[in-house]
Amino acid sequence: MTESRSEVVVVGGGLIGLSIAWRLAADGIQVTVCDPTPGNRTSSVAAGMLAPVTEVEYGEDALLALNLAGNAAWPSFAEELEALTGLSAGLHRTGTLSVAYDADDAAAIRRLAEYQRRLGLEVEELTGRETRKREPLLAAGVAAGVWVPGDHSVDNRRTVAALLRAVELSGVTLIRRSVSRIMVESMKAVGVELDNGDTIRAEQLVAAAGPWTAQLNGIPDELRPPVRPLKGEILRLRVPEAYRPVLHHTVRATARGFSVYLVPRPGGELVVGATTSELGYDTRVLAGGVFTLLRDARMVLPITDELELVESIAGLRPATPDNAPVLGASGLDGLLWATGHYRNGVLLTPITAQVVAETVRTGVLPTLAEPFLASRFARSHGDDRAGNGAAKVPKVMG
Repeated sequence: MTESRSEVVVVGGGLIGLSIAWRLAADGIQVTVCDPTPGNRTSSVAAGMLAPVTEVEYGEDALLALNLAGNAAWPSFAEELEALTGLSAGLHRTGTLSVAYDADDAAAIRRLAEYQRRLGLEVEELTGRETRKREPLLAAGVAAGVWVPGDHSVDNRRTVAALLRAVELSGVTLIRRSVSRIMVESMKAVGVELDNGDTIRAEQLVAAAGPWTAQLNGIPDELRPPVRPLKGEILRLRVPEAYRPVLHHTVRATARGFSVYLVPRPGGELVVGATTSELGYDTRVLAGGVFTLLRDARMVLPITDELELVESIAGLRPATPDNAPVLGASGLDGLLWATGHYRNGVLLTPITAQVVAETVRTGVLPTLAEPFLASRFARSHGDDRAGNGAAKVPKVMG
């Protein structure tokens, strides 16, 4: 067993953890990332939609502001990543088409479009014919659509590959082991213990372990964030050369009350998702999930029947009670949360990295992230200890 030191340790090497590490290392801060399989779990399963407008929910104004900031940050984030690594960051700026299969579905997406307009978001309602003109291979019976020019997509697997290269080039130490325990002394996080018994002491820890964050040992129970795994199955289909492009834009469809999305990739891949189920850490792909996704996809895009099914995979979204992330102070000095991004992890990758890196550098959480402190959950239970904003965040200057 050995003991080492680092200015910052990031627990979790998905898109969020890797991007935080890259941003900090670019500022000259010594960073270590601990993850047994960096980028290979939740981050590699996602469909990669950048959809702050089409995924807006009633009453989530603070989350919408964060999501819009995340979307706005993506072009420069991708440009910097590509300039450093020479690899594609996977950003595809194609816009998104919301599609309604029948009259009831059309009424639902029109109500949402009206709400989106009230929020000042850019949407354009389309007739069925106008919708099919934008995507000629949609089903002939498609009743209506809504065009959202500002919602795009990312090939998240390409982003992971580029970030792994970026942290390597930036001098980040990547340790492919699990963290077995957060080391705490006098209510201060001082380092991590790995699954082989080695320890790393640090001035600042960042917990970015997604759906596994609440399982980190060593943290007092009352300070654990309410992050739980929410299972989602996704399919990847291959489009024959003769049919490409099968879609020109991301399509989010409502088909007889069920939701399905279809995300085209350059090169002929079509991603179809996603189911949602509360099954803990179960990542088995079930026949019912595959059936549901294919049923709904072929309803709006009949040519789905002619595509090759090349992958069915399940991932775990890090969900919270209010569907929003947990950012900033944890209630322990020296430990920051960067978790709970639910279905917006890819979208929020650049802005989360920016927010957390600034907090580490300055000791102050940016105003944009203040609604997402863990203390919002503690207060609802009459206890203001969890994630208390008064916990100290040491400045790490590099």
